[in-house]
Amino acid sequence: MNAVEARGLTRYFGVYAALRGVTFCVPPGQCVALLGRNGAGKTTLLRLAAGIQTPSEGALEVFGAVPEKPATRRAIGFLGHGSGLYDELSAEENLMLAARVYGIPDASGVARQWLERVDLQRLARSRPGEFSRGMRQRLALARVLLAQPKLLLLDEPLTALDDRASRMVRELLEEALRAGTTLLMSTHHLSEGMGIATHILLLDRGRVAYSGERTAAMLANPAAVYELCGDAA
Repeated sequence: MNAVEARGLTRYFGVYAALRGVTFCVPPGQCVALLGRNGAGKTTLLRLAAGIQTPSEGALEVFGAVPEKPATRRAIGFLGHGSGLYDELSAEENLMLAARVYGIPDASGVARQWLERVDLQRLARSRPGEFSRGMRQRLALARVLLAQPKLLLLDEPLTALDDRASRMVRELLEEALRAGTTLLMSTHHLSEGMGIATHILLLDRGRVAYSGERTAAMLANPAAVYELCGDAA
């Protein structure tokens, strides 16, 4: 059973087709770098996989079921452009709330553990609104990872991060991958994305330009992957 499988996936916004006949699969335990220029359909695809939006045509399944199904939703961790953090709560309270929502015992202990994992333990009582972009991203990722999702959907998780924050986020993602989590991650940071990815899904104007394993040639020259878009690029 694939972690994610799309068949003829199409999504319209009015008369505009953000995705057009997209077909692909994501094997369990793999990391897929979702690539494409702005407007290619990456965010729409991630939101469909998270069950936030529904297809106009075609089908998308997560572990053999529609992502809108409650049991399937519990297996999904989604980090979009918004952090999902509550600025009126402290960093620790944000993680405690997430742990309680997911039914995780000892929410306070889990929150402290994850604050240490993302090196924010000294700011446990501070509010996320006071944090830098990198600090917020690390806290948001901890909020998602503490539930140990089977599928992790990430929309540009490395954007606007300094080298230290980017390295820490990458280490957390690699650790999740080693633990068996499946990752589908959109990114414009080609070198970092290629370094984590086992597979590539390249979208061009809402269609699949390439779907397959990440090759050594792609790793050596990440930008060359866009040549696979051909005349449509």
